[in-house]
Amino acid sequence: MDKIPILRMGSFLLVTIQVDLYDRLALNLEADLVQMVQKTNARGVLIDISAVSIVDSFMGRIIGNIASMSKILDAETVVVGMQPAVAITLIELGLPLKGVHTALNMEKGMDLLKSMIDTPEEEANDQPLDDFVAE
Repeated sequence: MDKIPILRMGSFLLVTIQVDLYDRLALNLEADLVQMVQKTNARGVLIDISAVSIVDSFMGRIIGNIASMSKILDAETVVVGMQPAVAITLIELGLPLKGVHTALNMEKGMDLLKSMIDTPEEEANDQPLDDFVAE
């Protein structure tokens, strides 16, 4: 059975889809990716679809599902490399991928993920304890 590789880079998971996904492969990717988010406590998922020339309604729903499930597991998802024809098709199919963040390329996607997980609360937790002691 074919599998799409899922790479870990720090607190992020990276997926580069190099083939047009058929239904079973897409479902396997969804299950594998969500399992990896949980297993690794990943904070972000970056999905590169730059090599994908066709996204049908099923694949659009799978991408949306991955983002929703990852969010429930406290991980943000960014899809990068979407071809203009794919974006047009998704809108024409009525699948605007609400809640799915996008970026033009991997570099911008990584920057976006980093900015989404660097919250003021986390920055406060990085400060020395002495800064929070009442006088």
